[in-house]
Amino acid sequence: MSPPSPRAAAVHLLDQILGEHRLLTELLASGALDRLDAPGRARAQRLATQTLRGMERADRLLKKHLRKPPPLHVMNILRLGTTELCLGGDAHGVVNDCVSMIAGHKRFATLKGLVNAVLRKIATDGPAEWAILRVPHLPKWLRAPLSEAYGAETVAGFEAVHFAGAPLDLTPKGDAAALAEALGGTEMPTGSVRLQQAGQISALPGYDSGDWWVQDAAAAIPARLLNAQPGEAVLDMCAAPGGKTLQLTAAGADVTALDISDARMARVRENLTRTGLNATLVTGDALTHEGQYDAILLDAPCSATGTIRRHPDLPHARDGSEIGDLIALQAAMLDRALGLLKPGGRMVYCTCSLLPDEGECQIDEALIRHPALKVDRDALAMPGIDPTWITEEGGLRLRPDYWGDQGGIDGFYIALLRI
Repeated sequence: MSPPSPRAAAVHLLDQILGEHRLLTELLASGALDRLDAPGRARAQRLATQTLRGMERADRLLKKHLRKPPPLHVMNILRLGTTELCLGGDAHGVVNDCVSMIAGHKRFATLKGLVNAVLRKIATDGPAEWAILRVPHLPKWLRAPLSEAYGAETVAGFEAVHFAGAPLDLTPKGDAAALAEALGGTEMPTGSVRLQQAGQISALPGYDSGDWWVQDAAAAIPARLLNAQPGEAVLDMCAAPGGKTLQLTAAGADVTALDISDARMARVRENLTRTGLNATLVTGDALTHEGQYDAILLDAPCSATGTIRRHPDLPHARDGSEIGDLIALQAAMLDRALGLLKPGGRMVYCTCSLLPDEGECQIDEALIRHPALKVDRDALAMPGIDPTWITEEGGLRLRPDYWGDQGGIDGFYIALLRI
């Protein structure tokens, strides 16, 4: 059986995300695109994420031409075709391929005329109309609490960055300036290297030799803040996919990488092998882990609402119902991590969430539960850190609209704790 086209594969991803509420990372890990070659996988993923980012605009344009919504699979083909056409795709190729996808479908072949007619109208009028529509909004389940926390104007700034998409950030194993020059990228203030047009990641110079790894600039800050020293016993408490483990290991620390998922731990192992770094890998539950460590990095499971600029599937695959359980798990993990620290030890607690309940509030409550606990505000005096990003309790609040003119950063909360 021949592999699907990248467009067909992208529609399959949309069907799973919007119909089955599965995350794109889960789909990719389960082999959803494995039948495609590397360029095909990259294109399919790009088409799916572009469609998700622009879905509100696509739906507004399509509503004018549909008397009623068609079945989800057909709607997703129309959404993908509309997005491509409005972003400058070749009308002949886009329309013909979308019609062919419907014509070959056992259940929906009779709707090929509808798809053809609608997309031909979109090809004529859609691009001009697309350009004047508002920046797509986050769903209400997320927009409401974020607006309460930051204000509607700030949230609109988040949405603008989400819609624009994210450049590729790399963490160098060696010198950032040299890597930026070699790849034609930009050295960011905190030491990451940013590529605006990366192309196929595995084809970039230095990938096979392990000179760098993909890691958003915000996600690279927690390990830099922990400042692991050679020979220190360090626990990366929720390690997968391994970017922070690589940072800690490259600093010379004796790193134990812990994660509950065998499949996710395989990613950590692959990244260590490619970069020629070594760590002790442990698959297990953080809440029952034993040991004593000089330093711990806890990137706790969270809503991941700070990563939407890179993961536009998240607000469509989730509805916020899991956040209460996540908050309870974060508190339990934080308490457990403190119990694993040697006297005088330090810990970074972080989440890639924009919700204060998963960040600032967690630290406020931890300080009540543990009277001897201190937040090290002074440790935040790092290159690239704007003092206005430091919060009242002494943590660091990163937002997608920071560095917005350069592509933004992930939303994160980070605090360095000492006992």
